[in-house]
Amino acid sequence: MRPHIAVRHTRRRPIRLLGALAALAALSGQAWPAGAAEHPAADGPISWSPDLSVIDTDDVDVRYGSGQLRVAQHPSGPASVRTRAAAQGSLVLAEKRLDRAVDRVRARLDAEVPRGAEVALDVRGRSTDRGWSEWHTAPAGGTAVRLPYAVDTVQVRLTLRGAETAVRKVELTADTAPQQSRRTAASPVKYRLFATREGLVGGTTANGHVIQPNDHFVALPSRRGLSPKGTWDYSVQVCGPARCETAPVWDVGPWNTKDDYWNPSGEREMWRDLPQGTPEAQAAYQSGYNGGLDEFGRRVANPAGIDLADGTFYNVGLNDNGWVDVTFLWTGDQTGATFPTWGTDVAVRQASTTSSAVVARLPGPTQVRVSCQERGETVTYEGHTNDAWSYLPDYDGYISNIFIDVAEAWLPGVPEC
Repeated sequence: MRPHIAVRHTRRRPIRLLGALAALAALSGQAWPAGAAEHPAADGPISWSPDLSVIDTDDVDVRYGSGQLRVAQHPSGPASVRTRAAAQGSLVLAEKRLDRAVDRVRARLDAEVPRGAEVALDVRGRSTDRGWSEWHTAPAGGTAVRLPYAVDTVQVRLTLRGAETAVRKVELTADTAPQQSRRTAASPVKYRLFATREGLVGGTTANGHVIQPNDHFVALPSRRGLSPKGTWDYSVQVCGPARCETAPVWDVGPWNTKDDYWNPSGEREMWRDLPQGTPEAQAAYQSGYNGGLDEFGRRVANPAGIDLADGTFYNVGLNDNGWVDVTFLWTGDQTGATFPTWGTDVAVRQASTTSSAVVARLPGPTQVRVSCQERGETVTYEGHTNDAWSYLPDYDGYISNIFIDVAEAWLPGVPEC
């Protein structure tokens, strides 16, 4: 059995499968190409046009009518950034399962983007043996987005800024680029960061979650690692003076929105001259980087690289803003089989027993990544009995195989821990 760090979590929420995000890039309106292919040749690019009219629970402050996607009438905006910005909304499109592996995606928009407004199209992917990549922003003009590894499922997120911005149609084309060596660290990256308490109860996060008292989530200053509403696609482990907690990334901030400092310097969206692991706000506060200002031109008043919701803040042992150790759980080697789950409020536990600490909860059916399985406590639930437990690396915990929605009690193709 692998060693475990003690992690406690009192919040219910999951990793529904699929999320982390990218920054906003301006895309000017383009004429829609005639005769866009909907069905590929057997070995050619795969093209499709997603339905923009389906707005559900993981979408934020957008509306569809008269053939156009627009920002909602009264958008709330991300809470953690604490700045007045243009009206903003986002639509997370349905996952697209492809008939073969791809590693790059091109996008074209038919959109109205007034001066000073923006539309960003972010792409991510996953496969049966890897979790979701981070979100990567597609440049304007149909330039390809290169994903970090081959995927067979693609998902797109549209983010609109500006009340008059409208998107009429999106066309996506996926294919495989010539092989290019890309190295992935074996273990998730971990940094010591200054944490602040987000608070802002009643406010709305960047993924549309309304902040509750004693809430459990974090904010990071980039959309590349933003989980869709209600999911744990991108989660961190926060270790403070008292204990550790695993929490999902549900907001963007503090200070910046394009500072994915956990990525290698050459891959960062902004501030590429800073070392990996150094937030721009920390460099601005401690050494006067960027004139001591954030991306909005505000004077940086603390070196915060992460915001903690109240429940997470106090649970890890903080009574005032302070330094914590943060592990970015979606980074590193993302190999491992993925499986669907069933059930509601399913506990993810520190060990393969029902008496061990709950590190997270899956509120409903989702997709989870399993790296290994082991024999543990025998569990009986709704007529099913099983002593097999699956280790979920994205949560650093176990769930009973009863809640893995496959016929086999012992998962096929998954090694023993």
